[in-house]
Order: sequence, then structure tokens, then C-alpha cells
Amino acid sequence: MALRDIRNALGWCTLINLCLLLVWFLFFALAHDWMYRLHGRWFQISVETFDAIHYTGMALFKAGTWLFNLAPWLALHIAGGKK
Repeated sequence: MALRDIRNALGWCTLINLCLLLVWFLFFALAHDWMYRLHGRWFQISVETFDAIHYTGMALFKAGTWLFNLAPWLALHIAGGKK
């Protein structure tokens, strides 16, 4: 696989993951009560715990995206030049 193909794949993965994170955030911000009721059917948790779980999940998802997609993409762009 060519270096260019790996860079392209990492770039698309970064974009897709950030779009998923944005959708997650929008659902959480705009449909919070609906999401809480939906999850409340399966788990007995408080609103504060629900918020903490989602906030932590979004933070870990973002950190993972940066660590496993964005950082390698940038490193390949810096090290690989325009090849």
C-alpha cells in the first residue's frame, strides 16, 4: 500500500470520526431528555451519572481520534512530503 493511500485513509477516518463525534454531541445536547429516558429503560442511573458517562465517552473518543487518526496523518504529511 502506498504512503499516499495510508494518508488518505487516515484523513478520511479522521473526518468520519469527527462527524460521528459531532452527531453524538448534537444528540446529547439537543435530545438529552429523550436519550436519558431511552437509556433509563435499561440502566438505573442518575442524570448526573448519565451526563458524566457521555462526557467521558466523548472525551475518550476525541482523544482516540486524535491519537490514532489525526496524529499519524499529520506525521505522514510532515515526514512524507508530497510523494
